[in-house]
Amino acid sequence: MDVRELAVPGCFEFLPTAHHDARGSFLEWFRAEDFVHTLGHPFTLAQANHSVSRRGTLRGVHFALVPPGQAKYVYCPRGAMLDVVLDLRVGSPTFGVSDSARLDEVERRAIYICEGVGHAFLALADDSALTYLCSTGYAPSRERTVDPLDPALALPWPADVELILSDRDRSAPTLAAAGAAGELPSYDECLAWYARLRDGTGKAG
Repeated sequence: MDVRELAVPGCFEFLPTAHHDARGSFLEWFRAEDFVHTLGHPFTLAQANHSVSRRGTLRGVHFALVPPGQAKYVYCPRGAMLDVVLDLRVGSPTFGVSDSARLDEVERRAIYICEGVGHAFLALADDSALTYLCSTGYAPSRERTVDPLDPALALPWPADVELILSDRDRSAPTLAAAGAAGELPSYDECLAWYARLRDGTGKAG
């Protein structure tokens, strides 16, 4: 499996090797050994989500307060998604920086989003599916959003796709407003949490 770190430190793209024959194909879209080698700690699976979206559906930018936050390992088993990560960690050298990758049923790549980093995805085709492994369960009181259409972020949504957002995401605060309200994670707290994950003392709870 090939691994590449994204422009947002701590987030990685995993490209599995697919094996094809007359019957179809086979691949390993998650390998614990490769994950530990890359991140220095195992992935704790607390919840697995699956969403199906029509073309133009934009979900995010979502994140959870740290600690413990919520890390995600995302994969597109059908259709195509534009997956975006955004560094929301106040004090990070790459605060406000984003990166993106196309996840689809052709190359079968996956993306890991570490705690404290915002996540959003856009369906590029009807009935596109996204499956994601989560390090913690859904906790509404700790969930936060940032406006995916905030002009200051200049996220790479294609101009030829009509965007469909939930009321929650459409009314989300801008990055500046979220920061002013103290809603964004601290880079130092995120680094401390990553260290606890590596030494085995970090428990999602």
